Amino acid sequence: MDLVQRLGRGEGGFLLFGLTPPKASAAGVDLDRIAGSTVARLQSLDPDGVVIYDILEERDRNPETRPFPFLPTLDPADYLDQHLAGWTKPAIVYRAVGKYPEDHLSEWLRQQPTDRVATVLVGASSSAHPGLTTLPRAQELRQQTQPDLLTGAVVIPERHTNRGDEHLRMLAKQTAGCSFFVSQVLYDADAAKNLVSDYRDECDARGVAPRPIAFTLSVCGSLKTLQFLTWLGVQVPRWMQRDLERSQDTLAASLDHSRAVGLDMLDYCRRLGVPAGLNIESVSARRVEIDAAVQLASELRPALHA
Repeated sequence: MDLVQRLGRGEGGFLLFGLTPPKASAAGVDLDRIAGSTVARLQSLDPDGVVIYDILEERDRNPETRPFPFLPTLDPADYLDQHLAGWTKPAIVYRAVGKYPEDHLSEWLRQQPTDRVATVLVGASSSAHPGLTTLPRAQELRQQTQPDLLTGAVVIPERHTNRGDEHLRMLAKQTAGCSFFVSQVLYDADAAKNLVSDYRDECDARGVAPRPIAFTLSVCGSLKTLQFLTWLGVQVPRWMQRDLERSQDTLAASLDHSRAVGLDMLDYCRRLGVPAGLNIESVSARRVEIDAAVQLASELRPALHA
């Protein structure tokens, strides 16, 4: 079965490859080149599906200066429809719902081919600025306009460490129609294990089946990238930060850590009976980091079916 069917049935063991659309300023020959290279890379790696992110500036997330300047990107849905025609397998398209008015979001939901497109609806980074459409309203619109569209949600293990209720958020989203979850970039396996354990227990207590979780892994090619991950709220364990800082090859050290985290989470979820997969994120424009992401995905693929 393909990815959409497997997620709908609550099955794990899938490999996703996550990417961001090109910068909005890209055009013409440059855009064609980027899209062509992306399709060729995807066809060579052959993941079960591609994840296309919807990028926000997220200035509400952190008052400190953003390590990298925010540059708007193409709309992920437009990028898929207009430039990735060579990719014929399923796609998971993120929708940062606060960016879109209700009528625009409803129309997009209505038009999606439910056999090969799923979506992850993402709310605002701050409740003080919910944007044009709130996440609960977006979930209602999906139910009203396109109830057959498989819908996922973001899960943040670090938030569970700080608040202790992320598993309850997961169940609430599940009740609202969420069929799968995709984690924020994960470096702290212990935080994710605590979340998965509490989620499994709460599912058992309510008599419901746990839904698939895709754990997102991303290689870190420089200390500035590490700083950016921290700015985004990703919790990198202190020992791992120091290991990356001490290493003469930050990218190689990060690749080793990401591989270990991925294997650890797959093994733990298998023991608990929680369906899980991996989402290997490639959002850097640097070729060495793109190649490292492809390498990570290739190395972890066998573990998905162990």
